[in-house]
Amino acid sequence: MSAVIDEKSKLVINETSKRYSNTKSQIIIYGIVCALIFIVPSFMDNAYLLNKFSTYLIMGMLAMALSLSWGYGGILNLGQAVSFGLGSYCMAMALKLRTVPIHTGAEGLPDFMVWNNVETLPLIWQPFHSLTLAVFLGIAVPVVFAMLVGWFMFKGRITGVYVAIITLAILVVVNLLIIDQQRITGGFNGITDLAQLEVFGFEFDAYSSSAYYLIAIFLTLSLFLALAITKSKTGKILQAVRDHEDRVRYFGYDVSHFQIFVFAVSAGISGLAGMLYTIVMEFASPTFLGVHLSLSIVIWCAVGGRQSLIGAMLGAIFVVGIQGSLSESETFLETWTLVMGFIFVMVVLFLPKGIAGAFESLAARIRQKN
Repeated sequence: MSAVIDEKSKLVINETSKRYSNTKSQIIIYGIVCALIFIVPSFMDNAYLLNKFSTYLIMGMLAMALSLSWGYGGILNLGQAVSFGLGSYCMAMALKLRTVPIHTGAEGLPDFMVWNNVETLPLIWQPFHSLTLAVFLGIAVPVVFAMLVGWFMFKGRITGVYVAIITLAILVVVNLLIIDQQRITGGFNGITDLAQLEVFGFEFDAYSSSAYYLIAIFLTLSLFLALAITKSKTGKILQAVRDHEDRVRYFGYDVSHFQIFVFAVSAGISGLAGMLYTIVMEFASPTFLGVHLSLSIVIWCAVGGRQSLIGAMLGAIFVVGIQGSLSESETFLETWTLVMGFIFVMVVLFLPKGIAGAFESLAARIRQKN
């Protein structure tokens, strides 16, 4: 009897040791990647390229957020751009109210409101006089919106493709609403002519290393926050829900609470990414809530590996980087979309778990041989 207990104890110890070793390896890999991101400005003295790479990091942050809900929670959100766009507009509204007088209308009204015969600043704009409140709302609004949508979906036990359809429909509705409310949102033109972000007298120029480091810091914090969630008990339950929802429910867990949680966290990270995107792009547009962007996020995630946070992030940087290079090349000016489509098809056919999954399989084979 004691021999059996000893054998079970050894198995538990070995399993715990493997998990600890795996977590430690992940932390090291994540740390190395983030460190490499931070040293990029040291080798890049071109302001335009630095701004461009800043946008790549933001897209990586956005794909990582989807990986958290899709890869670990099994929730395919085709409306991920909603949270991104809401965060973007929150920051744009705050920066628009800080533009120099020449860019604003009478009594400090945004120029597009003057063109639309708006006489007083709408109530919805009032909180954005405070930058602190604007940053809070840029995360809180997407989170609350996601919680409300998640409550209706997951409490109703809606799963799979139906979640994808509902989130895509919500994206279209919100996009049309933003365009329709031209007097408040700027309509098709969006919100332009923004002031640069200034905190405690320090200005974050969109084309400077300061803005790049700001993005790198929040990307790193978001990445390790998401990693911590996946390694927690909540993260383990989420993965169990992803693999077999009914079985988890039979064990007495309220599955909807975990789904709403990861759905909201993913939305909060996306909202933060949207605010950063407005800072580096210096405008907010309805295209930030477009179907094209939302579907692109899914592709980035799939290419990098949806069950790997860092894989999804690097997949987005890789795809967007290639897309940017090809679209600006004279050789592929007319055919770059075909090239991108070919790359995606090849990844789906030969790397079903994405680039990260391929590396994990290769590492597993090397360990077996040794």
